[in-house]
Formats: sequence, C-alpha cells, structure tokens
Amino acid sequence: MKNIDYIIVGDGYAALFFAHQLLKHNKSFVLFSEGRKSASQVSAGIINPVVLKKFTTFWKAQEQIDFLKDTLVEIESYTGKNYLIDLPIHRIFHDENEQNLWLKKSKSDELSSFLDENFDHLEGVKNDFNTGKVNQSARLQVSGFFNDLFVFLEKNEFLVKEKFDYEKLDTSADSYKDLQFKNMIFCEGMGVKENPFFSDIAVIPNKGHHIKVKLSEAIPKDITIKKKHFLFPTDNGLHFYGGTYDREQLHHHVDESAVEQLVNGLSEIYPNDFDVEEVNFGFRPTVKDRRPIIGRHESFKNLYVFNGLGARGILNGCYFSKSLYQFIEENIPLHEEVSIARFK
Repeated sequence: MKNIDYIIVGDGYAALFFAHQLLKHNKSFVLFSEGRKSASQVSAGIINPVVLKKFTTFWKAQEQIDFLKDTLVEIESYTGKNYLIDLPIHRIFHDENEQNLWLKKSKSDELSSFLDENFDHLEGVKNDFNTGKVNQSARLQVSGFFNDLFVFLEKNEFLVKEKFDYEKLDTSADSYKDLQFKNMIFCEGMGVKENPFFSDIAVIPNKGHHIKVKLSEAIPKDITIKKKHFLFPTDNGLHFYGGTYDREQLHHHVDESAVEQLVNGLSEIYPNDFDVEEVNFGFRPTVKDRRPIIGRHESFKNLYVFNGLGARGILNGCYFSKSLYQFIEENIPLHEEVSIARFK
C-alpha cells in the first residue's frame, strides 16, 4: 500500500489547478486521467472580466483575474513557461446604442477598470460601429498548458493514465487499489453523472462547438475579436472561432446546425473566403446560479467535489481551487455562494 494525501479524479481546469495547490503545499497525490479531451482541453481559453452581451461584470472578477496571473507565474516555476497570452478582446458594436451603453458603463465604478473609453476601428473585419477594448482580458494558451502540465505530472509520478473505477474505492478503509489516501477530490465535469457519490449534483450539460478556419486574407494578430463568438489566431496558422451554447442537442457527435451557426457568424464579420479545417465540441458543466459546486460528501467526510465551472472554467477553476484547499486543510468555510450546501 502506498500512502498519499490526495487522489484527484479528472483532467480539466478544476483538477489541474487543484493539483497546483497540492504541489505548492508539498502534498503527495496522484491524478487519474483517462486521456480523453475534456471540455477544458478544447476550450477557447478566454480570460474575460466582462459579460459581453450586456456589458456587466461578475462576482469577484478582479480578484479572480489577479489570482490567475499570480498562479500562472507559480506554475511557470516548474514548467518553465507562462501560458498567459496577454492580448485584449475587442468587442464589435452592433449599433450606436451599444456604443453609448459601453461608454455609460465605462464610467461606472464597477466597470471603469475593464471597459476602455476609446473606440478602435479594425482592418480586415466588418466593424462599421467600431470596437470597444476590454482591459485586463487575455487568453490562456490551452494546449501548451495541458500538455506541459501532464508531462510534468507524469515525469514526477503524479499522473495515472487510466479511467477511475468507482467499484475499487473502499470508503471504509480510505483505499483505492494499492493507494491509501487521506482525501479524494472528484473534478470530472459532466463525467460526474456516472459518479455514485455525487451524481445528483445540479450540473447541466451545455454543449459548445468551435471551428478552426483558414482565412484567405489577414486580420489583426494581436487581439481577440468578439461579436457573436470569439475569433483569434492559433499557433498553426489557423484561426479559432467559437463557441456555441446548446442545452438541447446533447448527443456525442458534431451538430451540423452548430457548425452552420458558426460559419454564418464568422461570415457576418469576415468579408473574405475561409475554409473550415476542424470542428470540435465539448460539454461544459453549468449551474443555474452560475456558481461552481464545491464541497464535502454528506456521509463520506473525505470525499469532495469540485465542479460546475461553466464557461469561466479558467477563472473559476484557478480561484476556487485555493478555497477548496483551505476548506480541507485549514477548516476555512467555503463561501456559501459556491458551497454544495446551498442546494440542501
């Protein structure tokens, strides 16, 4: 039997940011990953403090942005790379009303540090009413982040590349196969529905598609463009465009209607020819109140869940990994807005 402090089940943002907390505090652990691409791993990696439909912000936005930047510097200390792509979002305005609303909101205390008062006109895309820049917005270099962290975890014997088997978990002995553990964290996204301990948590699948396209004419490289969806360059000369939101079509294959929606959306802002080279989709675990679900099992006191990160997986996963760690190790109560207890 090998004694360890933690077992983590999952391989998205929740799992990896929690693994970082354990590395930071010198805890022993293993992370179980079955090697399929999670919703996190096909995500756009957008880091954005503003809801770009209504020009509002959200709970703890500034704290989450600041904490993420600090955490990525800490992760750089062992991977050798910082995965923050410090390029802002430019939101294309639909009309003058949106311009005026943006200007009004940019003068409010809540949004003045996020909404730039100066408008820009972009070359190569349709933006008749100009664009507004979201200050402090950025992107995560998603593939590098996951690849490098998995390489690091494997090299240091923290990674177990296999599907977790719930039937092999002995809750009376706190053991799983040949591992004796103190705490177990389930960070499975929509996979939680197969988990006999937490299958009833209130996560709702939200299917998202994105496309990767080859553009025939250049557009600005140093920004992320947003109207209906996000458009930005990827490492291999293609552009990412996405993603959609769908709570109805939940089958495990590509939805042609979603692809059509993306092609039409891109055509609205990009006046030249483009080819769709790739289509990806994933299932975001969302929650009605748009807050993560974090907490301890009612009966098995060393089993925990960290889920429901939704479309803000990077910010939520990073920020609340510390809250979960402090809850377990320091007995600091979880904020009631994210605690699983709010559903009781």
